[in-house]
Amino acid sequence: MGTALVYHEDMTATRLLWDDPECEIERPERLTAALDRLRKCGLEQRCLRLSAREASEEELGLVHSPEYVSLVRETQVLGKEELQALSGQFDAIYFHPSTFHCARLAVGAALQLLDAVLTGEVQNGLALVRPPGHHSQRAAASGFCVFNNVAIAAAHAKQKHGLHRILIVDWDVHHGQGTQYLFEDDPSVLYFSWHRYEHGRFWPFLRESDADAVGRGQGLGFTVNLPWNQVGMGNADYVAAFLHLLLPLAFEFDPELVLVSAGFDSAIGDPEGQMQATPECFAHLTQLLQVLAGGRVCAVLEGGYHLESLAESVCMTVQTLLGDPAPPLSGPMVPCQSALESIQSVCAAQAPHWKSLQLQDVTPVQTSPSTHSSEGRPPPLLPGGPVCKTAASALSSLFDQPCLHPAPPVCPAVALTAPDITLVLPPDVTQQEGSALNEETEAWAKPHESLAQDEALTALGKLLYLLDGMLDGQVSSGIVATPPSAAAATLDVAIQRGLSHGAQRLLCVALGQLDRPPDLVHDGRILWLNIRGKEAAALSMFQVSTPLPVLTGGFLSCILGLVLPLAYGFQPELVLVALGPAHGLQGPHAALLTSMLRGPAGGRVLALLEEDSTPQLAGILARVLHGEAPPSLGPYSVASPEDTQALRYLRGQLEPQWKMLQVTSEADCRGMALPWGPALPQSLVGRGVP
Repeated sequence: MGTALVYHEDMTATRLLWDDPECEIERPERLTAALDRLRKCGLEQRCLRLSAREASEEELGLVHSPEYVSLVRETQVLGKEELQALSGQFDAIYFHPSTFHCARLAVGAALQLLDAVLTGEVQNGLALVRPPGHHSQRAAASGFCVFNNVAIAAAHAKQKHGLHRILIVDWDVHHGQGTQYLFEDDPSVLYFSWHRYEHGRFWPFLRESDADAVGRGQGLGFTVNLPWNQVGMGNADYVAAFLHLLLPLAFEFDPELVLVSAGFDSAIGDPEGQMQATPECFAHLTQLLQVLAGGRVCAVLEGGYHLESLAESVCMTVQTLLGDPAPPLSGPMVPCQSALESIQSVCAAQAPHWKSLQLQDVTPVQTSPSTHSSEGRPPPLLPGGPVCKTAASALSSLFDQPCLHPAPPVCPAVALTAPDITLVLPPDVTQQEGSALNEETEAWAKPHESLAQDEALTALGKLLYLLDGMLDGQVSSGIVATPPSAAAATLDVAIQRGLSHGAQRLLCVALGQLDRPPDLVHDGRILWLNIRGKEAAALSMFQVSTPLPVLTGGFLSCILGLVLPLAYGFQPELVLVALGPAHGLQGPHAALLTSMLRGPAGGRVLALLEEDSTPQLAGILARVLHGEAPPSLGPYSVASPEDTQALRYLRGQLEPQWKMLQVTSEADCRGMALPWGPALPQSLVGRGVP
């Protein structure tokens, strides 16, 4: 259905007219730098380009008072001194004669994007706007924000389109207090914000930015604040927050639409945030959100003041909205203790309101009490400062390249043995006809009796050909159908072929009656995760089995609380998803699992299916590997006590080695012993385990 990019060059008209070090970072180049980078990477050309319109005053009135709208309208005729005096009445704001026009364009861009998505014209999109919006309140400008773009979009979605459940994800580094105030008693809007807080010592210095601010009245539990109490949060911290906090709530909430307050001052190099998340992290966050609401995701630009980091992060977000696989994350995937403490505190505060969090055995963490600071925001770090120099060094290699990935990207392939099967596939997905040479296929099949039959040999030849294409970068992902009797042997060959082709880390997620290959290597190159109907067991940190949960809540807890943390910690180069005999997964469940495993391996996922399950399942998986949203799982149901106990047991066994599994802080895991003690493989040093 496509991705929309909404923009208007008039939004570059506003700029600071007097000396104000606090406000000078919000400048027109924020938009032009992002748009130039989108064009250089060939991403603007792949989007449906929409020119923003001005929002009407009636639309502004969905969240703002008539008096406030009138006040902003009058700025069009004020002189410089009058504008400066009026700006001084608000917190961190400046007005310009073009502010009213630009701010109406910013709102209109968000509304155009929303209408295009909800009418089915596009699947998703980004509104590239300024001024930003999430600090703006009913009758007050704040923090560079004039009108609350995302809040007006949410109100518009409810009024015009009749939506009842809207998720707002605010990943800007500042707390969007304006959005929180507007919806804190509204159970139809779930508002999630992470933000630099430092126990209340960072702007906007609000007590209601802390974890225990959870909404009020009917909106209790629908405001979720994740305060970062130190700077330097990175990729592992952000992904852990999504897996252990946001996504469990989101799946239980089951939104009809996802709105993103997309502030990139939470990215590396930004002088406001001073965080360490790299641009590709925002590709992963976007991809994780695309499994919700049928993929209806509308991102609206908020902050972001390091121009290169902002531009690259915008590109990563758009690239992922277009369906491209997220690039692999860099750096060790080990959340810091402060991040774990914050996540744990939020889980404890929200657990009374959400069944999905009651599965986690969490208690509040005692940290330094929140304190209000009467001092102003620290002066921004200007170009040439130490933080900016570090960021420039870390990012310089990115911007020397015209584009990080080819556009359009390589796409999935489907290999079936029965030529008479017709699949309904996306246009870019190919139905593979090629096969490996007979001699090579027979050599790989020789150790396995079940591969001696012609049908099994044919399937194996197609598997080898497709797997080589994936590892050589000719296709992004793939699906292979195998005879049920040959499923285990085919999987074994796929593992061995992947390793022999140079894959250093291979994740295998096997479902159903697929026993662990007897000659599985034990050097840390393979992480074997078997989801089947037997007991939970961790034979080693690289060999884990767990029962298949029977209820939706248990399945989601297994994916978000075990499979994905292990996958992100392992950082595989290739993922094999094998749906063997009696795998027990329905199509939407298999699609969700496969879709979410695209992230950790940069999209390189090979799905092995039984021939009996095609073509319906193959068609669903081909679409999610192509970047489409998986079907809904249906109504949320709480995990069974048995499934909850199995998950807690496995996490307790594995947390000391796989840090992405942790919800609690390091101090809460002391004294836990493992039943095994393998030496750490060199392939995993610095890759998510200590």
